[in-house]
Amino acid sequence: MTDTPTPPATAREWHLLSRPVGWPEPENFALVEAEVRAPGEGQVLVRNEYLSVDPYMRGRMSAAKSYVAPYELGKAMQGGAVGEVVASNAEGISVSDHVLHFLGWREYAVVDAKTAVKVDPQAAPLSAYLGVLGMTGLTAYAGLLRTASFKEGDSVFVSGAAGAVGSQVGQIAKLKGASRVIGSAGSDEKVKLLTEEYGFDAAFNYKNGPVSEQLRAAAPDGVDVYFDNVGGDHLEAAIGSLNRDGRIAVCGAISVYNNTEPAPGPRNLARLIQTRGRIEGFLVGDHYDLQPQFVQEVGAWVRSGELKYRETVVEGIENNLEAFLGVLRGDNTGKMIVKL
Repeated sequence: MTDTPTPPATAREWHLLSRPVGWPEPENFALVEAEVRAPGEGQVLVRNEYLSVDPYMRGRMSAAKSYVAPYELGKAMQGGAVGEVVASNAEGISVSDHVLHFLGWREYAVVDAKTAVKVDPQAAPLSAYLGVLGMTGLTAYAGLLRTASFKEGDSVFVSGAAGAVGSQVGQIAKLKGASRVIGSAGSDEKVKLLTEEYGFDAAFNYKNGPVSEQLRAAAPDGVDVYFDNVGGDHLEAAIGSLNRDGRIAVCGAISVYNNTEPAPGPRNLARLIQTRGRIEGFLVGDHYDLQPQFVQEVGAWVRSGELKYRETVVEGIENNLEAFLGVLRGDNTGKMIVKL
């Protein structure tokens, strides 16, 4: 056990200065020095060790009304983080404990203890609690099993399949008896990863031709479940290949996050009438009741090596913004993590 470091007087954090229009630009943000204060009653001070950057953060940079409050201008942004408690003024959490919380984008955070979750660095690497065993993992688990009502024998199509959520969706489907799992990704290297490492039955590079044609070739018997991380032409293609009583779980639409004009919707929605298909959006925050079951089941798969995961690790808080922009560009394979 190493000695817990004494917190500095100031530490760095990222602020949103202005709301991006279209692609975020560096001038929308600033890395600033802020006072590191002592925890108040019921709070802990955490030295963040790993930070998460995720596509949903783009939505919080806009002032538009959404399911979560927008980031405030001139204040530290938020996101998943895991770190070591260096001072505690709360029962149940001690100095040197490690916790998962949502005050990322900064080196030190004063966290309300009731919003922090203790994690065990012996059971899994700390960074795993931001990805495969964290919010992204639970998103995959809840979206596939609950929202899309996956059942053994289903044929499953996943877009953004080499990302943190998508790669887990495909593997969980295989582990639970899918008849066929197809993934789309944005490079030939990622396609190879899906089939050779993650066990997908087929995969294609969406940049190599129309998605609808590539999906029909990869899933000649159609799909029963589509897990949507992309939207746009992928959603239209999935509706076109949907089998009778097919289900579509809408997790994200990264293809349109930086659009300044509304993207056209799928032109073939009427096909849902023939197929009796269902499209349902979901948010992981509505499914935290599954957390204990998820950690138990997926944790066992991770430990046994049956479920594989990748992380793209960027070092240094000064590179936090670039890591986030990298997620929007698709630079990451698996979960994008910032190590402090």
